[in-house]
Amino acid sequence: MSKDAVFTMKIEPELRDAFMAEAAASHRPASQIVREAMREFIDKQKKQREYDAWFIAEVEEGLREADDPNTVWIPHEEVKANMEAQRQRFLARIKAGE
Repeated sequence: MSKDAVFTMKIEPELRDAFMAEAAASHRPASQIVREAMREFIDKQKKQREYDAWFIAEVEEGLREADDPNTVWIPHEEVKANMEAQRQRFLARIKAGE
């Protein structure tokens, strides 16, 4: 069984008083609320780092593909025309009740 550690921090008296009042109003110990906030912060930070790593990897892969001499480039006008054609087909399907 692990032993609890004590965490001391400096905060403004007004913030402490308001926090303690809200903790009491919610019928929860202040330490429980702080632990939950810390866990949420840790989880959020981990998820952000994971997303950042994924995003960087995706950008790097895109750059490698762009630099590959075998990459086939499609002109912007062709992409736009294709998107418009797909949009028209989709609207026709909606109108036909599909």
